[in-house]
Amino acid sequence: MGLIGGDYIILSNPLKYDLHVHSKYSLNCGTLEPEAIIKHAMKTGLDGIAVTDHDTIKGGLESKKCENELFKVIVGCELNTSHGEIIGLFLTEEIKSREIDEAIDEIHEQGGLVVIPHPFDRMRKFSFNDLSSYVKKIDAIEGFNARCIFNKYNEEAMEFAKKHNIPVTAGSDAHYANEIGLAGVYVSEISKKGIIGNSEIFHKKSSLFNHLKTKSHKLMKSL
Repeated sequence: MGLIGGDYIILSNPLKYDLHVHSKYSLNCGTLEPEAIIKHAMKTGLDGIAVTDHDTIKGGLESKKCENELFKVIVGCELNTSHGEIIGLFLTEEIKSREIDEAIDEIHEQGGLVVIPHPFDRMRKFSFNDLSSYVKKIDAIEGFNARCIFNKYNEEAMEFAKKHNIPVTAGSDAHYANEIGLAGVYVSEISKKGIIGNSEIFHKKSSLFNHLKTKSHKLMKSL
């Protein structure tokens, strides 16, 4: 997939990125310290991750401090908008608006990318709706999310992306260390600005046990 065209460096060895990870800064569901995320991600053989906490880039900024020559961090955010959740990648500032068109504009004004995560997952309360109306405003669709319980939801995302010629990403949607690196992309091109270019996805589903842990965590938070 080509997220942004032009001025790409061809990599001799593809890099492995998980583009959807949560830290403790996802207050209702995250548990992981940024340092722990980086250490575990490197152990699993990843070359980089996108930290995409709910409604904030704090986790991404803290994780960015832990990157090194061998491992890179993309600062991101999974934002709950008026039309459901979107992911912004390569962010430098918090996204202030929750109105969908304004939020997309804010991401693009920062030079970031707009990705629609798990768009057809009907098990999730905040999945994006009215996707067809935003085909020209988004940069990519998450074609595989490791936390989609039913395969058909990821399959629908892939089919929609193919039909509309939209680039595809993938991510673990990790809330726990054992989920980091379950899904993501093999990157074969990257721009001089650090923007991911051509890539292929890798994927493996998270266990139902992790879903149950998240449910329990949210219940404890509410209490």
